[in-house]
Amino acid sequence: MSATETPTRVDPPSDGPPEEPSPERVKSPRRLAGELIVAIVVIVALAVTTGYTDLLIVIASIIVIVMIHELGHFLAAKHGGMKVSEYFVGFGPRLWSFRLGETEYGVKALPLGGYVKIPGMTNLEEVDPADESRLYREQPFHSRLLVAVAGSAMHFLMAFVLLWVLLAFVGVPNSGQVQIAGLNPVGGKTSPAAVGGVQAGDVVVSVNGKPIRGNVEALTAAIHDHSDQPLTVVVSRQGRHETLTVTPVNGRALREKGSPLPAGSAPFGLIGVSLGTPVQTRSPLRAVASAGAELGQFSWASIAGVGHLFSPGGVTQRFEQVTSAKAAQQATADGTRAQSIVGIVQTATDAAHAGIGQFLYILIVINIFFGIFNLFPMLPLDGGHVAIAVYEKIRTGRRKVMYHADVAKLMPFTWLFIVFLAVLIVPAFLTDILHPMANPFG
Repeated sequence: MSATETPTRVDPPSDGPPEEPSPERVKSPRRLAGELIVAIVVIVALAVTTGYTDLLIVIASIIVIVMIHELGHFLAAKHGGMKVSEYFVGFGPRLWSFRLGETEYGVKALPLGGYVKIPGMTNLEEVDPADESRLYREQPFHSRLLVAVAGSAMHFLMAFVLLWVLLAFVGVPNSGQVQIAGLNPVGGKTSPAAVGGVQAGDVVVSVNGKPIRGNVEALTAAIHDHSDQPLTVVVSRQGRHETLTVTPVNGRALREKGSPLPAGSAPFGLIGVSLGTPVQTRSPLRAVASAGAELGQFSWASIAGVGHLFSPGGVTQRFEQVTSAKAAQQATADGTRAQSIVGIVQTATDAAHAGIGQFLYILIVINIFFGIFNLFPMLPLDGGHVAIAVYEKIRTGRRKVMYHADVAKLMPFTWLFIVFLAVLIVPAFLTDILHPMANPFG
């Protein structure tokens, strides 16, 4: 066929109306929803039968956190009149999706996060000319700034709500009190504490007239020093003070070979109790103010953590922790150990197994840390888009034509930052694999 020839399309004759797409090729939203529900049920059933329920809860919680972060960008973009073409969980090949309006929603194969696609985030992106007026880069400064900070704002909102739930409904330990967590037999007999009327849940107020006020050492010392001697113990029970008499037994006399009781010739008292810290809740209204104050304290601690993460000393410690289990343990004790996603999931799983209070605490820490970290003013983090928006606002000034930063000039710095993040993340990942953190709730 020569260059001047035009190909001719020949269609077979049709005896009826155009063929409709088959149901196998076009799935209804109801069928798609059904498939997703079936997949979720299968995953939950597998987790329950294999004993990985806590792990599933952690993974699901992290996915929810990520998607609420992206929901912040989504809602801010919609509010600003921008086009949002995709809202997905995961990356890679599509597994499941549906379209509602101009946005496609769905799940992709690699559950490594999520994303919202807002066309025109930089001047490097090729876009449909028909969407020009609705591009991110064409919107006013306040709209672009709102989209950029919305993800981190959602982290702080989630942290605040979780703090409120923790304070109002779950409760937090009161370190200023000592509580009787349980009663244990001594020498095969009923514990002296139970004989004296002590009950699990009692809060110890004083022993022989000396206030305890959270001093576990003072309580145990008083018990050990009064073998076979009665003690006057005041406890708080359901808001009332009860005065009880408890006589510790001689633990030395009960000592048997192989027993875990302390060795030595001097007698020591035992009353057969396990101690704990009482958990207290606050009224929902009071918890609002308390959650705000706690959020501020958590945020300052996270800012310090991010600062240490990027400091030269922090980077050096990452590599030391890879090669030295002792260094990793010391960093854990000091609270300076950085965790990869492996360590975060493990710690959160341990917390979920320990109880709802510990699990909520970990989720609060995760949200605040990533809310602050994500505002670091470098691409590809949201803070990089904040910095660009502010820079463009300053360069535009009072001119009518908006100034657009040339992101291509920033790409070398972006890649350097990504490499730097890898330098931070890879050692933390190796440390979590080679020297797993001990269960802090065990």
